[in-house]
Amino acid sequence: MEKFITATGKTIDLAIEAALKELQMDRDSVSVEVLENPKSGFLGIGAVPAKVKVTYEVPDEEVKPAPALSSASRSKPKKQEPKTEPLKPLNPINPKPRTEAPKADAPKTEAPKQERRPEAPKQPRPEKRQAPKEDRAPAPKAPVREYAPAEPGSVEERIETFIKGLLEHMGSDAVPHAWKTSDDTYQVDLVGEDLGMLIGRRGETLDAIQHLTNYSINRDSNKRSRVNVDAENYRQKREESLQHLARKVAGKVVKYRRNITLEPMNAYERHVIHAALQDVPDVTTFSTGTEPNRRVVVAYSRYPQQNEKN
Repeated sequence: MEKFITATGKTIDLAIEAALKELQMDRDSVSVEVLENPKSGFLGIGAVPAKVKVTYEVPDEEVKPAPALSSASRSKPKKQEPKTEPLKPLNPINPKPRTEAPKADAPKTEAPKQERRPEAPKQPRPEKRQAPKEDRAPAPKAPVREYAPAEPGSVEERIETFIKGLLEHMGSDAVPHAWKTSDDTYQVDLVGEDLGMLIGRRGETLDAIQHLTNYSINRDSNKRSRVNVDAENYRQKREESLQHLARKVAGKVVKYRRNITLEPMNAYERHVIHAALQDVPDVTTFSTGTEPNRRVVVAYSRYPQQNEKN
């Protein structure tokens, strides 16, 4: 069963955050529809807050039918009238009522005692022998990736040197490892502890490190190179999460035949949504708004759309 609530805030993000806080749910479990965009007004006069509609699903409640009443139970119980014993006639000579002699109790017959069979001797259960610690197979460990050292003077060394200095200024002990994946494309893995600080909310800090690295490497170079920075395989996990979200929202769009606007995303995340739904029937996607609040709209395909997918 689907339910929804409406929330307001100074911005659309604050309105969504207020609704999620009230529902105590995460962003991937709900769908958001922007009902009204915020307006600042003039000197604070006539300001209108943003208004959003947050839809979520709850399990259907099973209604158990009331037990049917039988015909005997539906009929009203009859009132039992008190029984009156008939009066015994009195003897004219002896006015006292007759007293019957007490009946002799019937002799009690005892049930024959069953002979108790001797119990069979209990056999001791075989003890479970535990294998010695030396014979137990150790638990499989996750494979540790080995990184080749960067060659002196190479682009990989320049990338690692820049990111290492940037991480030192951020107070992080993580170590960057760079290698070339294809022509003019390099991959960087950040290895260390407490990498959540370097990933940030929805990968915002990781995107900033990647943007600064690309700017530094291509600043004095005639040939442009592309650097992708990742930590704890976050990029792949985020892409799988976005694909799952896209399929879930597309199902709701086809079921209810209405458009659903997603939260603001960067260009890469919007591309993942467009690619995941490009072959889904009865669904089309387009982007709306301006950076950094550009959003993807998942729409029912019978409605003509003129926006480009970007």
